[in-house]
Amino acid sequence: MLSCVVWERKLSPRSRTQQKNLDGYVGFANLPNQVYRKSVKRGFEFTLMVVGESGLGKSTLINSLFLTDLYSPEYPGPSHRIKKTVQVEQSKVLVKEGGVHLLLTIVDTPGWQPVIDHIDSKFEDYLNAESRVNRRLMPDSRVHCCLYFIAPSGHGLKPLDIEFMKRLHEKVNVIPLIAKADTLTPEECQQFKKQIMREIQEHKIKIYEFPQTDDEEENRLVRRIKDRLPLAVVGSNTIMEVEGKLVRGRQYPWGVAEVENPDHCDFTILRDMLIRTHMQDLKDVTNNFHYENYRSRKLAAVTCNGVDNNKSKGQLTKFDTSEGMSPLAQMEEERRDHVTKMKKMEMEMEQVFEMKVKEKIQKLKDSEAELQRRHEQMKKGLEAQHKELEEKRRQFEEEKSGWEAQQRLLEQQKLDASRTLEKNKKKKIFS
Repeated sequence: MLSCVVWERKLSPRSRTQQKNLDGYVGFANLPNQVYRKSVKRGFEFTLMVVGESGLGKSTLINSLFLTDLYSPEYPGPSHRIKKTVQVEQSKVLVKEGGVHLLLTIVDTPGWQPVIDHIDSKFEDYLNAESRVNRRLMPDSRVHCCLYFIAPSGHGLKPLDIEFMKRLHEKVNVIPLIAKADTLTPEECQQFKKQIMREIQEHKIKIYEFPQTDDEEENRLVRRIKDRLPLAVVGSNTIMEVEGKLVRGRQYPWGVAEVENPDHCDFTILRDMLIRTHMQDLKDVTNNFHYENYRSRKLAAVTCNGVDNNKSKGQLTKFDTSEGMSPLAQMEEERRDHVTKMKKMEMEMEQVFEMKVKEKIQKLKDSEAELQRRHEQMKKGLEAQHKELEEKRRQFEEEKSGWEAQQRLLEQQKLDASRTLEKNKKKKIFS
């Protein structure tokens, strides 16, 4: 799926003035201008991957970040399609700003998918392009940044999140995001952030490390971003009026959650970091660290004569050019490699499914234990109330018996007094 839009923003007068200052200058100080013109003419490429469970608003956030309907009703995000797919899909956006062209590739993953193979395949394509005789046309389709969406559960990272980020962090720049942050209160969000960062450090997960520079202003910006990690984001393309201003946000009974309000979420920090301040550093880290690690591992597996170390097991690889394999043997070898790869993917998916089943079973057990605890607590409360009622009943019966005995005694005294009075009257009459 390929969808292209144009996003243009004019340069400020100050930027145009700075650009013209060196136009008439003769000297090597014009070298940056030459590099700038050459780079602008060639254009730039950037690949952004979004990973997370279905229904976390990944497509909505991408549309909000780049002010485009990248996922229109005709082409919804993979997470919202009726037929689920296990394939990683890409969409391309042509962004223009001040004469600079950026070909932005969005890699969308429908829920939990085997994205590791996709990242490695892009490294492999770039490595193959470097190995060609003609290397002038080398499109850079490597994944430069991965936005990892975390469900706003408020209970920390899931075991699946931890395992998945451990597999990703050595291959791509991972930036954790709390999806749908408007479902959490500010206090819950801050506590959730602290818990996530604590678990990331405990499990030694390497997220994108923002660079330190000699510029104090840039360092302050980096510290500000680090203090807000993981970034809590809200996505929306709905325009509404708030206090006389048009804003993008979500309407709730208690008010409007504004997407571009720093007091409501970290959307503007993420957008500025991706587009304005750290896009080139993300590309540099991908090229100098992640790709070089992949390249070193790949070339280390090849001996000096171009034969893979697995040759001893009777397995030829695509680096083996000295054996002169027949087309049929090569097709058979490729078929076996494909079957092995599919089995590996199937095992990984089964492991993920098993982890999710175990997690669901554990939740059911926890719920059952909680219900049992509440049942025991209510049972004890009812027993205590029953004992209290029995005690009150016993006291009532005792008080009732005492009162009835007192009444009988009073009646007997009255009867005796009446008889005595009668006797006295009779004595007086006969005397």
